[in-house]
Amino acid sequence: MSDRASPPSISPVIWYRDPRAAIAWLEKAFGFETRLVVDDGAGGVIHSELALGRDIIMIVGPPRERAVSPASFGGRATQSVHVQLAEGLDALCERARACGASIEREPQDQPYGDRVFTCRDLEDHPWSFGQTVQVMSVQDMAQATGHKIEV
Repeated sequence: MSDRASPPSISPVIWYRDPRAAIAWLEKAFGFETRLVVDDGAGGVIHSELALGRDIIMIVGPPRERAVSPASFGGRATQSVHVQLAEGLDALCERARACGASIEREPQDQPYGDRVFTCRDLEDHPWSFGQTVQVMSVQDMAQATGHKIEV
């Protein structure tokens, strides 16, 4: 569980048409733990915090004004959430699949030293998960990928 005295400095806020269903699904599929939910008085969620280790995401909704769920636009999204794991990437992929995640890219080792999979959640939000399997220098990553890497 995350320490509220020292919260992460960046925490994504993700809009869902059905935020309570999303919270339950994210717990089951990805292993998040709900720390708090603030009800809007009409069955929606004006604030929530879900923890994964020391990090948190905030789930809110339903969308209003300028906020939308990708499910409202055929899965188009302007963002993706990436979660870097210490271990268990393949097991998490299978857990997410069993919960109905649409796996877009199966777990695969990447030339830059991470193993990665990507998926879509119940409202089509894109997620990627990575796990470092080989620690590499920037120079080694550039050579392995064929890309110029600036630091």
